[in-house]
Amino acid sequence: MADGTPGTVMLVADVGGTNLNLALLAPEGQGFQILRKTRFRTQDERSLLEPIQRFLAEEPTLRPGRACLSGAGPVRDRRIRLTHASWEIQGAELEAALGIPVQVVNDFTALTTGVLHLDPADTSRVAPLPHSDGALPLPDPQGVALVVGAGTGLGVGFGVPCPTGVQVLPSEGGHISLPVFDEETLALWRHLAGHPPAGPSAEMAVSGPGLARIFQFLLYSGRVPTTPRTEGILALPEPERPAAIAALAEAEPACLRALDLLIALFARTCADLGAAFLPTGGLFLAGGLVAKHAARFLEGPRFMAHFEHTHGPHLDPLLRTLPVFVVKDYDLSLTGAAHAWRMGT
Repeated sequence: MADGTPGTVMLVADVGGTNLNLALLAPEGQGFQILRKTRFRTQDERSLLEPIQRFLAEEPTLRPGRACLSGAGPVRDRRIRLTHASWEIQGAELEAALGIPVQVVNDFTALTTGVLHLDPADTSRVAPLPHSDGALPLPDPQGVALVVGAGTGLGVGFGVPCPTGVQVLPSEGGHISLPVFDEETLALWRHLAGHPPAGPSAEMAVSGPGLARIFQFLLYSGRVPTTPRTEGILALPEPERPAAIAALAEAEPACLRALDLLIALFARTCADLGAAFLPTGGLFLAGGLVAKHAARFLEGPRFMAHFEHTHGPHLDPLLRTLPVFVVKDYDLSLTGAAHAWRMGT
């Protein structure tokens, strides 16, 4: 039973480029129970303090005694300059305004901490992704766990169990270079190369905005035909295009082609990260894009066809031994933030 007595309740936040999720949690055994949660739109807010104050005012009897706030961006001196928003998470200022201790962590530190505290056999929270031969390798309880998530951006986190609990380390792995593995992805690389001076990152294609960039590339290069529906998508404001493409993925061939190319690039990005981290504790695919299109990831060898076949054939057998999961529990980043506080991550 959850302990919701005064002083035990914790405020947690998960601030991404699109959504700002707030929750109040109470300890329950070795885990946490969510007492209340609310979602705001990140782009509609000017700071984190204002939505927190509105959220807490809705239920004044539930007063948190501490807070762990996670956001999309590197942590420096208890501050996060959000990667996909115009404002910051400022730990010291929030602590003074709220009158409670505040911890600030990267969003994928929170998510990875949550992953390391779940049971991979719990299919209500994660779904195993079969390899091309049907194998479902079991995770090594002592192995590295790698979390890769695509949403407004591309996030990467990793951690490993240790004698004192779990250790999670920060990463900005979503900004590695965009993989190139055939003529089409080379053409996409060239299409995107004019934006950053060092060439496109994986995040530029493996993300919600990346889906729109891939869709535009396919149309502009003549790889898919223009139709009234594709013209309608291109006429939308840029922030609205990813959702429109996703909504028409089963009805419009150009949308489905863009989604499948994103999945292929996601898989090759995961293969590169898998070779770097050797996540025998499991590779966990997370984020809004994965959640919305989990069936497409789980259907046939679409993801695995590119994950298991890399530019290094000697690595392919190794990648086939790694357990891969699709994260289904959308609250893991919230409970993970609470665990991060408990661990002092």
